[in-house]
Amino acid sequence: MRRSLRAIVAASAVASVAFGSLLAAPVAQAADNKIVIWTDENRAASVRELFANGYKGYTVEVVVKDFGAIRDDLSKVTDTAAPDVIVGAHDWVGELAANGSIVRLNISKKAIQETATYALQGFRYGAGVYGMPTQIENVAMITNASLIKTQPKTFDAVSVEALALKKAGKATVPFAVPQGANGDAYHMYPLFSGLGGYVFATNPSGSVNPKKVGLDNPTFRKNQEIINGWNKTGLINSKVDYGIAKDAFVAGKAPFWITGPWELDSLKALKFKYRITAVPAIVDGITPVPFLGAQGFMVTKFAATHGVQTGANSLVAEYMATAPAQAKLAAANGRTPANLVAAKAVSDPVLKAFGSAGVGGVPMPNVPQMASVWSALGGAWVNSTKGAGAVPAQKAFAQAQATVVKAIG
Repeated sequence: MRRSLRAIVAASAVASVAFGSLLAAPVAQAADNKIVIWTDENRAASVRELFANGYKGYTVEVVVKDFGAIRDDLSKVTDTAAPDVIVGAHDWVGELAANGSIVRLNISKKAIQETATYALQGFRYGAGVYGMPTQIENVAMITNASLIKTQPKTFDAVSVEALALKKAGKATVPFAVPQGANGDAYHMYPLFSGLGGYVFATNPSGSVNPKKVGLDNPTFRKNQEIINGWNKTGLINSKVDYGIAKDAFVAGKAPFWITGPWELDSLKALKFKYRITAVPAIVDGITPVPFLGAQGFMVTKFAATHGVQTGANSLVAEYMATAPAQAKLAAANGRTPANLVAAKAVSDPVLKAFGSAGVGGVPMPNVPQMASVWSALGGAWVNSTKGAGAVPAQKAFAQAQATVVKAIG
């Protein structure tokens, strides 16, 4: 209520001087002139630096929260403690837009042209765009160049070399892709897509069609015997969780590792040379691609309540769309900017390699129905690659498909 009353006072003040300010149109602001941004610890310092001097007459307060809590707390926060802007993931958009927690933005033509298409698509829900993407990321295949002298051009070659190293006692984990007890459909996605799998079909407009589930589509079903082969040879084992995968690769005991740019520091600290590439072709005619993720800024419904919607909208849709702003944010967080001008200027070879590995990737679906997919798809991989006692892939993924279809209804 305090901020709402101040907004009324501010609006009255603006109205009283409007005729004397024709050369500099006034911006409706709250009396406390403050835009509150929720972000996580990893981005807090760079966001504070961006707005150290405020923004267009507003002061900017940065509140640090656990990444997942940003989304969860938005539904239960009081008006006075609520943020005007949040920094979050594109796959939150479906839930937050559907329940009215975030508002639709007006994005300029220039900003649209300068933003990676898939990143902007990730923040689209229905007919509107609900956030400005600022950073993009994806997994890639990291190869130990000391163990693998020549980069394999097919996944069959990956398999042969990896298993040979394990047999010779030079590797403990032949292919370090994280799963663990609860599964990891995100890290497994390049293998899934490389066999013809997909989560949801897309409409002609590019939007997600959750009515068409592809966890057990005909093309993927035709290639599922390959998964049984991986399980039989031990190339892929669901007992390998994130920690096991990372530790084995860093110790030089895994020739291949699936991970993303969040491991930038770990990669640069390696004592051996490495290569970053996309997963090579598993079957003819299908290119394995990763899930693509985007983080960005979103305006909440509370900005209007606080009387700062004009400023918040400008901050997100205008300023955070620019190359300089995104370059600073991305450099501080080891991610590729969503702005194409800023991305082109990236000089870090590791980030550039991850970007190349993500070409053609699939944005993680941002619809609420995706919540029903993660455990079912991850579970199918766990059940079909757990070694002795594994469920045939044909049965595991058929069950995953049935589970998701039933949950979506």
